[in-house]
This record gives sequence, C-alpha cells and structure tokens, in this order.
Amino acid sequence: MGWPARLFDMRDTLVRMVLLDLSGLGFLLLVPYGRAASTTQWILAALAFAVALATHRRPVVNLVIQTVLLAVALSLVEDFTINQVGASWALLEVTMRAHRPRVIWLSAALLVAVDLTDSIGAPVNRVASGVVGLALEVGVPVLLGLVIRANRQLSRQAVERAVAEQRQHASETRAARADERTAIARELHDVVAHHVASMVLRVGVARHVLTDLDPRVGEVFDDVHGTGTAALAELRRLVAVLRNPDGVRGDAALTAIEPSALPAAIGTSIDRARQAGITVDADLDPAIGSLDAVRGMAVLRLTQEALTNVAKHAGTSALAHLVVAVRDGAVHWEVTDNGHGGTPVGAPTGGGHGITGMRERVEVLGGRLEAGPTPTGWRVRTVLPSSGVQPPAPTVPRDRTSPAGAPAPEPA
Repeated sequence: MGWPARLFDMRDTLVRMVLLDLSGLGFLLLVPYGRAASTTQWILAALAFAVALATHRRPVVNLVIQTVLLAVALSLVEDFTINQVGASWALLEVTMRAHRPRVIWLSAALLVAVDLTDSIGAPVNRVASGVVGLALEVGVPVLLGLVIRANRQLSRQAVERAVAEQRQHASETRAARADERTAIARELHDVVAHHVASMVLRVGVARHVLTDLDPRVGEVFDDVHGTGTAALAELRRLVAVLRNPDGVRGDAALTAIEPSALPAAIGTSIDRARQAGITVDADLDPAIGSLDAVRGMAVLRLTQEALTNVAKHAGTSALAHLVVAVRDGAVHWEVTDNGHGGTPVGAPTGGGHGITGMRERVEVLGGRLEAGPTPTGWRVRTVLPSSGVQPPAPTVPRDRTSPAGAPAPEPA
C-alpha cells in the first residue's frame, strides 16, 4: 500500500491531523493576501490545531468543536480559511469513520447551517457565492469520504471472500484426504490385514497340531507367528490412524518412537535377522537413545528393511554389519554384507519398493541414501543431518549379481 492510500487509512488519523496542522501553520506564516494574520486569527487557528490533535480518535467531537470555532471565526475575523478547512476536514473524518449514515448527514447539516449564518441579510450575489462555496466545503468532503468508505468496504469484502474460499478449499482438501485415508484403511483391513491374520492363525494351529517337530522348526514357527502378530498389530494401528488421524496425533503416530525404546527395538530387529540365519555384527552408538523421535523411527525402519534385504538377497549364513553412530548431531547409519550366503528356499523374486521407500524416508529428513554393490557384497548407508547438513549425493542402486551398468531390480 502506497503512502497516498495510507494517508486515508483509519489507523493513521494522527498522521493526517499533524499534516493538516502543519499545512495551516504554513498558510498563516506565508501572510495570506499580503496581510499578516491577526492575533484573534492566530488564537482561533491554534485552538483548531490543538483540537484536531487531541480528538483525532473522536471524529464527531472534533467536528462539533471545529464547527463552533468556525462560527466564532465568522463573526470575529475576516479571513476564516483555517477554521473553514478544519471543519471541512473534520466532516471528511466523520464521513470516513462513522458507523451509521445518519451521523454523516447530521454532521453535514450542522456545517451547512453554520455556513449559511454568514449569508443572513447579505446581498443576493453574496448568498449565491456562499451556496457555491458549500459545494466545496461540504460536498467535496462528503463525496470523498463516501468513496473512501466504499473502497474500504469492497476491499474488506474481497478479503472475506478470499478467506472463505481458502477455508472452503482447505475443507475440500481435508475431505478428499479423509476419503483417501478411508479407502486405504479399508483395503489394508480387508486385504492385507485379513491375509496376515489368516497366516498367523494357520501358523499357530500348525505349531500346536504338529507336536513332534524338530526344535529348530518349532523356533521358526514361533518366529513367524511372533513376526506376523507384530505385523498385524502394526497394521491395525495404521488402520486406526488412517480412519481417525486426530485421535492418535495424526501422522506423527506413524513416524515417531520414544527415544529410550530405540535401542531395544533395533535389538529386536537384529535378533529376528539372526533367527533367520544371518550373522549380524552390530556397532550401536549409545547416543542413539537420545535421538529425536522422528529420526529414531527412521533409523529403526531403515535397519529393519536393510536386514530383511540381506536375508532375501544375500541369503542365509550371510554376514551383515550394522553401524549406527551419532557424530556432531548427525546420525551415520550403514549396513553392509558379504553377499556370500545361499538364497533361501521360497524367497520372493523380482524388484520391489524397499530402496525407494528407504530413500523417500531419508530425503524427508534432509538426508541422501546410498545403495549399491561393493567388492565383497552390498552396502546401504545414509546420514541423517540434525539441521541443514547435506550428505554426499546418492549412488544408483544396482543388483548384486548384475554387471556394471546393467539395470537391476530393486530389493523389496
């Protein structure tokens, strides 16, 4: 907003009055019409200046006093320009700021009545001149004030419309997201959770029916049953979040973990990988127990996915090395394997979205994921910065058995 528009802003009344008083003072000092201002004229002008400053927040009071001063000036001095301009400006302020139109017209009528008293008993030509002067003294302030009021009202309505449209758009967006969440929750519940629950139930039944099993097979059954039960609990929690995000703190419930629980959760993931036949060498920094909840969850999910990929692609009897270290506030995470294990029977083949999901999780936190083959196996690593740190650019992941430069399926 430029200074001409701000000059008539309702919040800048004091500025307008100061400028008006300075203009009146300049008018008096310039000796109008070749004559010096009289003492009475200075007194009336000073009173008008003081009233304008003192009542700049009360336009009706200012108008009444300025009109009284004009009536006195009409009877005492020949040049009453200062008081006439003061009364006209006071009428402008009333027109711009009055809450009810009746106040505007009563104020204009008061000023017209005072001006016409100067024409009582005067010749016709002087009366006609006075009537024409009213057009400038009363008509112009009222017209200008009404224009300013209309512009303010239009601007206010435009802002209100914009706010209403923004609220409507936000409401529609929330409704669309709620529909998407409900659809995803329904599919998770009806398809994924149903099949997982069926698998857990069948494993549990098999564990109790087949009593003469090799203990190692029993351990596998127990591990599958426990893993399936935990997955089912996570799915149910996810469905609950999708259906009622406000009831469980929204997306934060899906992306956070208590810092003190992180070492134990990583330890559980390592134990499950070892139960699958992988040898895991873990180097965990004790400082991970003080990580923030969001980065802690990222470290846990990355570890789970990486160790699952080792079991899937490097096979049983593989050697995996997990490193989680905190240096200067940044989390350095890495999983490597020797790639020498045998591929487990029944392992799923083909590409998946594991690396893609890991990369997306890392990039949300400002990090970059590196994944690719090494001379002895496979390596996945990243750095999760504390604030504004940019790790090295990620490398393009390739399949462990693919020749250099050949496209490779992504680990699941």
